[in-house]
Amino acid sequence: MTQAKVAVILARVSSKEQEEGYSIDAQVHRLQEYCRRKNLTVLETFKVIESSTICHRRQFMEMIKYAKKHKQPVAIVADKVDRVQRSFQEYPILDPMIKEGKIELHFNTEGYIIHKDSISQERLMWSIGVVMAQSYVDSMRDNINRSIAQKLRSGEWISTAPVGYLHVKRENGKSDIVVDTDRAPLLRQMFEQYATGNYSLSQLMKYCKKIGLRNCRGNQKGLTANHIHKMLQDPFYYGVMRVKKTGAEYPHRYEPIISKSLFDMCQEVREGRSKKMPLYRGKDFVFRGILTCAITGRLATAETHSKTYQNGGTGSWTYLAIYNPEKPEKKMWVREEDVIAQAEDALATLRITDTESLIALLNYIRSTNAEKKIFHRGQTASLKKEHTEIEEKLDKLLDLLMDKVLDKTEFEAKKKKLKDRQYEIDELIHSFDEADDKFSKCLIDLINIATGALDDFKGSDVTRKRELLNFVFQNLQLRGKKLEYTMRYPFSEFAKCSKLEEWWGERDLNPRPRRYERFGRIF
Repeated sequence: MTQAKVAVILARVSSKEQEEGYSIDAQVHRLQEYCRRKNLTVLETFKVIESSTICHRRQFMEMIKYAKKHKQPVAIVADKVDRVQRSFQEYPILDPMIKEGKIELHFNTEGYIIHKDSISQERLMWSIGVVMAQSYVDSMRDNINRSIAQKLRSGEWISTAPVGYLHVKRENGKSDIVVDTDRAPLLRQMFEQYATGNYSLSQLMKYCKKIGLRNCRGNQKGLTANHIHKMLQDPFYYGVMRVKKTGAEYPHRYEPIISKSLFDMCQEVREGRSKKMPLYRGKDFVFRGILTCAITGRLATAETHSKTYQNGGTGSWTYLAIYNPEKPEKKMWVREEDVIAQAEDALATLRITDTESLIALLNYIRSTNAEKKIFHRGQTASLKKEHTEIEEKLDKLLDLLMDKVLDKTEFEAKKKKLKDRQYEIDELIHSFDEADDKFSKCLIDLINIATGALDDFKGSDVTRKRELLNFVFQNLQLRGKKLEYTMRYPFSEFAKCSKLEEWWGERDLNPRPRRYERFGRIF
């Protein structure tokens, strides 16, 4: 039961988010009407213009501090869940205040309230709302990287130029990268000397100092051995740029300093002049990269052991290598299938079998998806309209050229500017469509887990199994033969709902009629 009689209104937009219907004034108007209906006295209205995904939300924290000053419970009234938070980073702030009865969260559009007496299903709705908001934000964050990806595909470097190149400003004001005529010949000498096989890294460092090869900042101490080691492995010098984060490689448009054959010779020297073949082509293990040893914190490794029987038959088993809790200095081996069985037991707790709870959850997911569709259509429609308007401008521009109102130079400059914007629009529309697909996948995963995560897990290939484990569990670690884990929100709430249903099932043995509240209704 809610207790708050006073409220603060939270109306938020980010700097990129001024779409019609979500402006500050429109939100404030709807929330004032909400407070009147709920007989809440509005103490303060916070008009927040900041992203909900930044690490430190200054304006948001001002609202929290304001609410803390009041002795009586304060209702924080917002239009939607994503106006309050789009990730769980605010959860450690909000949850203790809710449990202490200091604040309540009122969501106008979703139509529910989170307070200290909220049952697990209500808290589940809150968690689901945050998960879906975060999913969409994560997808839209790809837009930021899209222009970077296009620059890379076009052969344009996005970071600091390596030693041997310089950043310059062109006449049009755009930055570019050119060969450093002072350092490039010295750098080529460095590669040539190393390719002879007569230089160690320490000797090469002394050689670079002798010929005067230093970094772009003019460090008088010269290049370090570590820096030289990285330079020798950088394909940028022969015409290929490598993205550090992903390892992806793209041909670049800048003048190379060395040939690829010289680069390859240096790699042979660095690797000991051996054709380094992988000793083992690893099997795609279920827990690869996601399971750690509880004793050391290191990733668990896996090996497959085979056995041939006397009758000619064969068998194979996969074992996970971790350290023994009783003798931490010694390794122990745990059958992978035993760990999978424990993970399946955990996933089995996520099924929501109660019909009322499941229907309410699915309806909530459906309504959230409908709102996102409206937003998606609105954004892409405005972009498509602008694309068409640019096409009309290009036609008029051609007429001006034919009528000799514009000369060819002016025509090409204006045409390029318009075509560049058209390309940006195409990329934005594509990114919105991709975000829409990723959001839909998140919803499907949520529904599958709510209706039977274990069935989905058992019926999937290894890649899908790993996706599910990453989606549901915040961490997975093995302590001896026991699997330890923490579930991500809202799946911890799923598990609580499951336990609550078991508790009610036991209580059914009592013939007295039961009454409890669920999603605002009494049963």
